[in-house]
Amino acid sequence: MGQPTHALTQTDWWRTAVIYQVYVRSFADGDGDGTGDLAGVRARLPYLAELGVDALWFTPWYLSPLKDGGYDVADYRAIDPAFGTLAEAEKLIAEARSYGIRTIVDIVPNHVSDQHPWFRAALNGGPEHELFHFRPGRGAHGELPPNDWRSQFGGPAWTRLPDGDWYLHLFAPEQPDLNWSHPAVRQEHEDILRFWFERSVAGVRIDSAALLVKDSRLPDFVEGRDPHPYVDRDELHDIYRSWRRIADEYDGIFVGEVWLPDTERFARYLRPDELHTAFNFSFLSCPWDADRLRTSIDETLAEHAPVGAPATWVLCNHDVTRTVTRYGREDTAFDFATKAFGTPTDLALGTRRARAAALLSLALPGAVYVYQGEELGLPEADIPRESIEDPMHFRSGGTDPGRDGCRVPLPWVADAPHAGFGGDPWLPQPADWPSYAADRQAQDPASMLTLYRHAIRIRPVFGDSPLTWLPAPDGVLAFTRADGVMCLVNLADTPADLPPHTELLLGSGPLDDQGRLPKDTAVWLRS
Repeated sequence: MGQPTHALTQTDWWRTAVIYQVYVRSFADGDGDGTGDLAGVRARLPYLAELGVDALWFTPWYLSPLKDGGYDVADYRAIDPAFGTLAEAEKLIAEARSYGIRTIVDIVPNHVSDQHPWFRAALNGGPEHELFHFRPGRGAHGELPPNDWRSQFGGPAWTRLPDGDWYLHLFAPEQPDLNWSHPAVRQEHEDILRFWFERSVAGVRIDSAALLVKDSRLPDFVEGRDPHPYVDRDELHDIYRSWRRIADEYDGIFVGEVWLPDTERFARYLRPDELHTAFNFSFLSCPWDADRLRTSIDETLAEHAPVGAPATWVLCNHDVTRTVTRYGREDTAFDFATKAFGTPTDLALGTRRARAAALLSLALPGAVYVYQGEELGLPEADIPRESIEDPMHFRSGGTDPGRDGCRVPLPWVADAPHAGFGGDPWLPQPADWPSYAADRQAQDPASMLTLYRHAIRIRPVFGDSPLTWLPAPDGVLAFTRADGVMCLVNLADTPADLPPHTELLLGSGPLDDQGRLPKDTAVWLRS
């Protein structure tokens, strides 16, 4: 199996970790059926070890009808047969540990699949009815939804059943929301946490962590009214305190998906007896602009400081436009509302910026998440409309291209069928996918993969020390961390002089012929 790449004894490993997001369906296909699986991940563990990551975060691998990429869970204690078996998941967790790589699983507490035994029993008149939000409709004949809430995927958040009642789903109709005021819902999720911690997972990522609890009156939404009827309600914190007690028994950690504009309320989730970390979406959605990035970094560090939690830095994930494509567009921010078919992008420009952004994010204090394929510089793929599976596309009436473009199966071997992914991929790969293949990039000292490998290997020089901004020209981000190690990123239109230094540790691109830092380039220096 080989020797571990690094020790697993550091109890606070998560404070500075590089965590690699695995979207199993698109990572690697071990059995040749066109769908990624656990066998494919196990075969690629040496690649992940060489990349140098500390942990793998798996998006849901549970039994699911896959109406929303696995975020519609039918059974948390079973692996979907398309991916493998529970025994194989246990082997994967153990084998990854032998390489010094921990495992983080994904829990989706807001909702389940409409194929979950609870919901099926509820539809048959069982007591499980109380575990969901069923209500009569409004209007003379109950023909109107019980309130005006909107689905995150577009359209109403209610679906009517043949018996006339409606049920709540903040996402797709196939994802009915659970009633978190019922003790059985809380107990079940605590049991699920123990189930996976008993199988040696190191942590749990919590999907839509701020949405679980609803106002029991289910009132209409009123802009500006506090508290919100279903976002960030105070009752959530008691749930997460009970979860934290379980995690502490196993030395496990949590990372929450918490989208909140209020920094003070965001920080409440990171108090010492609640979640360990939460995703930093302000950085992910920030445009390629020096002042905006610096503000995002400062605000992120400031909102984490009072509770002593480490920041997390994310450039993209399975829900957002890939970094290379986004940074090559006129609008380099990310917003679900602005996604559109055919948005022009300059991939050469986007790649140059994505390389610089990689060094920026890996130099910041805290943990970093790398989405599979990001280390290969993959662009967003244009998916033919007839091949799109994402419900966001269909719920938008076909105007939103959806998220499948960042979920295309990875290219591993340039000269192999399907770029070495395995069988005929479940989503079509673009014609130029082999040019991004991992085997080709591994041999190229100038490739994105080589840059990520070097950066992750060198990154410990920054330690767990704070960030101090350095004087720099407009459009240049410059800061220092431990032992005089500096990071500079030039977002200005003109080259920038480097400060005095003894060593250039790493650059996202070459310096110009006068030794200056070109536009859209980053370097790590030792003073």
